[in-house]
Amino acid sequence: MIVYGRQPVREALRGRRSVERVWATEGAARAEWLDRVAIERTSGERIASLAETPDHQGICAEVASYPYARAGELLGPEDALVVALDEVQDPRNLGAVCRVAECAGAAGVVIPERRAAEVTPVVCRASAGAVEHLPVARVRNLADWLGEAKAAGAWAYGAALEGAVAYDQPDYRGRVVLVLGSEGRGLRPRVAAVCDQTVTLPMAGRIESLNVSTAAAALIYGILHFRRHGP
Repeated sequence: MIVYGRQPVREALRGRRSVERVWATEGAARAEWLDRVAIERTSGERIASLAETPDHQGICAEVASYPYARAGELLGPEDALVVALDEVQDPRNLGAVCRVAECAGAAGVVIPERRAAEVTPVVCRASAGAVEHLPVARVRNLADWLGEAKAAGAWAYGAALEGAVAYDQPDYRGRVVLVLGSEGRGLRPRVAAVCDQTVTLPMAGRIESLNVSTAAAALIYGILHFRRHGP
C-alpha cells in the first residue's frame, strides 16, 4: 500500500506497520522528523504517479498491508468505548471518524466486511494517520457482532434522527459501543433493533442531519463529558 501526505507518512513511521520505502521531494525531505529515515528523493510528478493523486504534499511511502484488529479484543477494558459504523462507504468519512476516535482515546472502530469502506490510502490521509495507532476491526455481520458485544457486557447506543432519546440522557459508564449509520440512510433496521437505545443530537437549524463524522465527534465527546462530569 502507498500512503501519502506528511502526517500519514509520519504516523506510519511511528505506527505498527513496516515501512519499506519513502519517496520525497527535496522540499519535503527537509522535515526534521525525516532526519533518520532513508529517503529516495524524486520529483513531485513521480510521487503523484506513485500515490495516484496530486494530494501528496511531496511525500509518500510504501507500507505493509493494514493490520486489522480482532473486534472482540476491543472490548477488553471495563470502560472501553468502541465506535461501530454501519455500512459507511465514503473513505473520507471513515478516515475522519477514525481521527476523532483516536484523538478521544476510543478503544477502536468496527466496520463491516462488505458494502463499507475499508482502510485505504484515502482513509489514511483523511484520518491524518490516526489509523496507524487506532485499532480498526472488520466483522462479517455487524448486527451479530453487536449481540456478541452486549453478551460481553457492553451497551450499544445507535445514533438516529427519530424515535430516539436525547444524546445526554443515557448512562455511558462501562463498556459502550456507539453505532452510526451510513450516509443518507442511517442505521439499518436490524442494526438499530439490536441497539439497547437510540440517541439523537439536537437539530436547531434548517438542515436535517449532520455528516457522520461530525455526529461521531459530537457524540464521542458527549460520552467523554458524561464520564468525567456525570449527568
